[in-house]
Amino acid sequence: MTPPPPLDDDAPPLGEPLVDAELETDPPPPPTPVPVPGGRLLVGAALVLVAFNLRTVFSSLSSVLPDIARDLGLDGLFVGLATTLPVLCLGLFAPFAPRLAMRFGAERVVLVVLFLIAAGAALRALPLPAALLGGSMLAGAAIACGNVLLPGLVKRDFPDRAALMTGLYTMALCGGAAAAAGLTVPIERATGSWSLALAAWALPAAAVLPLWLPLRPPAGAAGRHARPAVRGLLADPLAWQVTLFMGLQSALAYSVFGWLAPILRDRGVDPLTAGVVVSVSVAFQTASCLVAPAIAVRGRDQRVIDVVLVAFAVAGLVGCLFAPLPAMWVFAAVQGIGQGGLIAVAMTLIVLRSPDPHVAAQLSSMAQTVGYVLASGGPLLVGLVHGRTGGFAATVWIYLGIGAVAAAAGWGAGRARLVRVRAEV
Repeated sequence: MTPPPPLDDDAPPLGEPLVDAELETDPPPPPTPVPVPGGRLLVGAALVLVAFNLRTVFSSLSSVLPDIARDLGLDGLFVGLATTLPVLCLGLFAPFAPRLAMRFGAERVVLVVLFLIAAGAALRALPLPAALLGGSMLAGAAIACGNVLLPGLVKRDFPDRAALMTGLYTMALCGGAAAAAGLTVPIERATGSWSLALAAWALPAAAVLPLWLPLRPPAGAAGRHARPAVRGLLADPLAWQVTLFMGLQSALAYSVFGWLAPILRDRGVDPLTAGVVVSVSVAFQTASCLVAPAIAVRGRDQRVIDVVLVAFAVAGLVGCLFAPLPAMWVFAAVQGIGQGGLIAVAMTLIVLRSPDPHVAAQLSSMAQTVGYVLASGGPLLVGLVHGRTGGFAATVWIYLGIGAVAAAAGWGAGRARLVRVRAEV
């Protein structure tokens, strides 16, 4: 059998961030100028703190979702939309991030992202269905841009510490999700209001604003740049397998963020413990997403690890649905190991399947845009099935179906091949 073609020398190194909104510019933008003492340390701390805020909106909502549905008299469809539409915004608004970054500068856009996350979370202080949905969607749209811009800033400003900063960025991302899952219920009990508990997650985003403000580039520093054209990506089967794998693993991830706590509460687990279980699952995601890429790149291809990680993620969810309650901690850990590995390996596949950095940037944009739109269907289906059946047992077929298709896509995307496109200047 003919061996697969090697990656070009221009391919981005493994372990570095894989999404760079300004990677397609020529020449590349300079590092962030910081007119304050200890500037590089400030940039690093600010990037990590921004990352902390990119998942809190999702996991905080799931912790108190049963209370919200009860107090507002929401039906299953609305509850499903509350967990789905913010995820859908991740896909719909991601394509705007590179254009905004090239026009205004990534630092200015991230500043607006922080403001909108804080505003969206604060809007949920109003105990109204429209405020709940609107605030979550506003924050989701902002987070979509943050998802795309931050890893590129990490790679641009810390080229000599990319692996370290990527690890810190990822840990902060998962740490924010874990904190929101575990602390929202205690805040609800302390304030006596789930709406105030949700709005409390505006504070971490607002606190980073003064830290990020000095990082704005000088006036006129941003501008339009030439972008190489990537031809044929949408017609390439391998690109679609990578995209499908990204989207389906995200569907599992946001089903955990949106529904794991309600699933456990439906089984009789008290709200505080349910939130802590989700935090444990996300904590294991942090460890797994740091280890899985190193394992993935050691083999000739990634087919086996893709399927194994899908099996872990689905088995953990099934165990949380049906296993004896004392075992929920074990299954939450299993789910976290599988889910964290899936997220990291899905991003790694974008680099491994791309012949050069420009193709990697375009494939990443395709995978995130289409993938997150696809991912939004997972939480929606869970909400619809729960509303129709009055329980979560039947949702096991959703998880098994998503897992089966994700495993098939992962087996295809894991083959040691390159997408058959090139960047044309």
